[in-house]
Amino acid sequence: MRMKALVMVLGWMGVQAGAGAAGFALIEQNASGLGNAFAGQGASAQDASTVFFNPAGLLRIEGSQVAMAGHLISTSGKLKNDGSTLGALGDGGDAGGFAFLPNFYYAGDVRPGFKWGIGVNAPFGLKTEYDTPWAGQTQGVTSHIKTINVNPSIAWLYNDKVSVGMGINYQMAEVSLSNSVTAPAVNVLKMKGDDDAWGYNLGMLIKLDNNTRLGLAYRSELKYHLTGRATGPINGVIAADLTTPASASLSLFHRLNERWDLLADLSWTGWSSFDKLAVTGAVNALVPENWNDILRIGVGANYRQNDKWLWRVGTAYDQNAVPDAERRTVRLPDADRIWLAFGGQYKMSDKGWIDFGYAHLFFNEAAINHVEPPIRVKGRFDSYVNIVSAQYTHTF
Repeated sequence: MRMKALVMVLGWMGVQAGAGAAGFALIEQNASGLGNAFAGQGASAQDASTVFFNPAGLLRIEGSQVAMAGHLISTSGKLKNDGSTLGALGDGGDAGGFAFLPNFYYAGDVRPGFKWGIGVNAPFGLKTEYDTPWAGQTQGVTSHIKTINVNPSIAWLYNDKVSVGMGINYQMAEVSLSNSVTAPAVNVLKMKGDDDAWGYNLGMLIKLDNNTRLGLAYRSELKYHLTGRATGPINGVIAADLTTPASASLSLFHRLNERWDLLADLSWTGWSSFDKLAVTGAVNALVPENWNDILRIGVGANYRQNDKWLWRVGTAYDQNAVPDAERRTVRLPDADRIWLAFGGQYKMSDKGWIDFGYAHLFFNEAAINHVEPPIRVKGRFDSYVNIVSAQYTHTF
């Protein structure tokens, strides 16, 4: 099925605009978690966005609830050339920019001990755009990955300590790539394809005591067979396979006292499923990727000032998925990053509240020494990301 609905505008990932988790995953699935750098989201279950992070957390929501969030993402990514074959053509400028990413969630009652919910979000996204002419134009000019995910979920109370949940994911993906087929001239080949895929997510929430919860969550791989067309110097039907990675998390929420909460998590993402970027048909191209599985660790805290105001702070460390400079590409460069985040919540009433947050992501300099014969791109990427998020939640 082709993606004919309006595709949400996504923040782009990787070293240049890693608006969230490593690779081209997007962790910005609510605004209520941004202030904690999304630490402990599988155990906090503070609103209906738990559909994404851990569906078992739906049982912590009283009544029916709607949560709507939006994220404004500002990115910067620049290559410092150092030995590229076409280095005289320039560095491609700043491949960053601005993007807006929305999320929507609903939670409702089924019967005592059972809840259901649904989320509409974008778990993956990529956007890199270089000025032309530039030194890496034969390897990439633009790279876009857009997704829409619809995630109905259910949760049930196993006993007074344990709740479990599961969800089905129907996800649509659209991929657009372009590059120059000649050098030093710019003669742009455009390739575009789309597909849909099915996956699932599972969760468990364990109440260790009245103040402490442990969350376990898993999201499955999704496998796409993208089909579309190439236009430009080459015209015709093309196809490509894309597998998005499985992920798992272990989260902790602990209420220290009446004022303070502590949150933490450890997450794994199986990026080794992204082993190559291969296009067949009118265009035949193969770029080995061979990414690594990676870990993310986050810690955060909440401070309740009074009945209306709550404040959040958090930090996280994301490993990068790219194994070395030779495997790092201009389409999907990646680097280790550190999050620093803060935010808060204002309760307008017992039924409605606003969450908000800000995060800055610091990236390590990332070396690239990638060859797609006969052109080499060599240098270092400098990048950073700023994220501002807001969310309105209403309980009925």
